[in-house]
Amino acid sequence: MHIILVEDDPQLGAAIQRALERLAYTVSWLRDGRAALLALRDQTADLVLLDLGLPGKDGLDVLVETRRTHIRTPVIVMTARDGLDDRVRGLDAGADDYLVKPFHVDELAARIRSLTRRAQGLAANRIEAGALSLDLGTSEVSFRGERVELTKREFALLQILMERAGRLVRRENLENSLYGLDNMVGSSALEVLVHTLRRKLSFDTIQTVRGFGYMIPREPQ
Repeated sequence: MHIILVEDDPQLGAAIQRALERLAYTVSWLRDGRAALLALRDQTADLVLLDLGLPGKDGLDVLVETRRTHIRTPVIVMTARDGLDDRVRGLDAGADDYLVKPFHVDELAARIRSLTRRAQGLAANRIEAGALSLDLGTSEVSFRGERVELTKREFALLQILMERAGRLVRRENLENSLYGLDNMVGSSALEVLVHTLRRKLSFDTIQTVRGFGYMIPREPQ
């Protein structure tokens, strides 16, 4: 999952980025409202963590303009504005969730998982497809009853494909989710990642739709 983090506090932003990257998320950290609005218009993110008190453009204005242009990217507002009126304005402006600072990163991660489940129509943290099982809460993966050790990026790729089992996931969507705004990623990075994941599972688990992208069948063997 590619998360855009919009936070102008350098210490808090760095701490959130480190914590989420340890949980296998791809995080692009932006520090002002104008940059956030431009990034949201490109619609490269799977989820946005949005502070309200931002330089350049207030976060609430960013949210209002984003929703006015029918951009549906899920947004979690993170702010010290804890009054009832502030929370109501944030939710009415189009936020999907509202988290008051200070907060614990475990709560933030749980809210991200919850929002991800809702976006994908899932009821629980465990995703299953045939002999594959993936737990979003513990980051554990098993295949044919055996636990499989994956890197963070391998886990992220498998999660995206399993959440959409039986459906084609286009290459550009995978690259956006896995690498975010990193323009230094090589053109073959995704192919290499798919290859290493297949070696740990089975070469038949992930199917290539040449010229378009990849998919996991609903019942991989």
